[in-house]
Amino acid sequence: MRRLAVFASGNGTNFEAIVAACEQKVLDAEVVLMVCDKPNAYVVERAKAHGTPSFIFSPKSYASKADFEHEIIQKLNEAGVELVCLAGYMRLIGDTLLEAYEGRIINIHPSLLPAFKGAHAIEDAFNYGVKVFGVTIHYVNAALDGGKIIAQRAFEYHGNDVEELESMVHATEYPLYIDTIQKLITSDSDK
Repeated sequence: MRRLAVFASGNGTNFEAIVAACEQKVLDAEVVLMVCDKPNAYVVERAKAHGTPSFIFSPKSYASKADFEHEIIQKLNEAGVELVCLAGYMRLIGDTLLEAYEGRIINIHPSLLPAFKGAHAIEDAFNYGVKVFGVTIHYVNAALDGGKIIAQRAFEYHGNDVEELESMVHATEYPLYIDTIQKLITSDSDK
């Protein structure tokens, strides 16, 4: 069974989907740590409800990104984390963490990368008039929403309701992330 950490900054719906998949044995994994950079985020309550150990921090309490990333690395190592899954973590990963977990950090993004990078991807694509939307899972590198693409799933939307579109994106995100994590776990154990 693989040991996962999930990083989140907000509501935590992808965190919830990953934890539920582990609990239901859909994923051959266990979420051993939730990392959050916003102490008041709802994901903190979700982690408590599942009994998931958490590291919650305020970046402003540290002198630098390297300082809080060193502490994150310590927590990851203590928990024996093998794969880091970003799930709505709204902070760029710095060199300190990238070097320590090179090739072991993945992210989910609500667009078909390389199009519509950044925090407002759904709204940006919607406002641009896109008709084919989607979700991307990719390895994390130093570039914003950069890194090699692992998986993508697309769907058409011709409506004019951004909230309906967001619901469709979420409905696509959860199964794609779970499937992709399981494939990575399976391919890693085959090595």
